[in-house]
Amino acid sequence: MTPSPSAPGSHLASRLGLTERVFAGPRARKLLSRVEDGLEAVEAALADELRVSDALADTTSRYLYEAGGKRIRPMLTLLTSQLGDGATVRVVEGAVALEMTHLGSLYHDDVMDGADVRRGVPSAHAVWGNNVAILTGDLLFSRASQIMARHGERAIQLQADTFERLVLGQMHETVGAQAGDDPVAFYLQVLADKTGSLIAAAAQTGVVFSGGPAEFEEPMRVFGEKIGVAFQLLDDVIDLSADADETGKVPGTDLRAGVPTMPYLLLGEREDSASIALRTRIDEGVARIADGADPAILDDDLAQLREHDATAATLRLAHEWSDHAVAALTPLPSGPVREALTRFAEVVVDRSS
Repeated sequence: MTPSPSAPGSHLASRLGLTERVFAGPRARKLLSRVEDGLEAVEAALADELRVSDALADTTSRYLYEAGGKRIRPMLTLLTSQLGDGATVRVVEGAVALEMTHLGSLYHDDVMDGADVRRGVPSAHAVWGNNVAILTGDLLFSRASQIMARHGERAIQLQADTFERLVLGQMHETVGAQAGDDPVAFYLQVLADKTGSLIAAAAQTGVVFSGGPAEFEEPMRVFGEKIGVAFQLLDDVIDLSADADETGKVPGTDLRAGVPTMPYLLLGEREDSASIALRTRIDEGVARIADGADPAILDDDLAQLREHDATAATLRLAHEWSDHAVAALTPLPSGPVREALTRFAEVVVDRSS
């Protein structure tokens, strides 16, 4: 199926290599066709729901959508909906609401992290300023809630619970680990709240909104949350990539902004002199950048962190969480859906952007 030019995030299979890897084999061909049809419906509905009568709000609301995106969450919703009645109108609208929630969170994240680039384009706050970027995120959240409200109390509760965890995850990331907290365990909980909760909601939504078996709801929630953590851990590795053209971000964006990532935290657990010295230099560089120094002062140190075992250990940890996600699929019947979800878990931790 050929995607519409107005659907920048459609045909996810091509973007992540899912055609060959997730939908491998003859049994998966019908599943692939159903999911791709669903993705087209999601893209069309998303483009429509993002339209705003106010000219400025319309431009800002569509900005990051038009920059593209992997559509991980809609893909997962459409996959799990195959455990029930498939990509019904209700499922499509649930997927749209969750993707809009994700988009809204990106506007806020970039303001809080001071990120200059998102999806290969200047971040919204770099174009319109912090206030407009924050308000655009709020607008997208409200639009997502309106969509969920069409589908009853269960949908509203799912959206509200997910949004609460998103906020708590961001709040805890902002405040940071406190005395007595294990930094790595604290960070993993932040990832579970800030990233895992929304992907878990996407996996649950596919089952709930399609009328799938109730006994599959909790396994899908667990699967989605663990996939979310694995996804973000891999993002931490990608954040250090030297190829900004491929990732759409300046290497080390998060660390330069003073946002700890797993490679940095695991570096802090190393007791050899070289690791301690590297951590010290990174800390000093972040402090100088906060005082106005050129972020490029960390280029060499972040290149060293990229090659350090702490980064390799982060990649191993991402694969562990992916394995745990696959284990959560045990209650599902064998067949193309379970096989596709298993491969989905594998693809999430084997990507470059």
